[in-house]
Amino acid sequence: MLATILIVVLILMLLGAVPRWPHSKNWGYYPSSGLGLVLLIVIILALMGRL
Repeated sequence: MLATILIVVLILMLLGAVPRWPHSKNWGYYPSSGLGLVLLIVIILALMGRL
């Protein structure tokens, strides 16, 4: 249950970090790629049963 909540929160954070909004155009893809990497690691750990 905790893994599901964590994945949902990380997906929402990833959507919030996409550089589409005017205030984040100068950030580039760094925030969204970093959160994407964290999301990928959490999904892999959840599938392996370690989370």
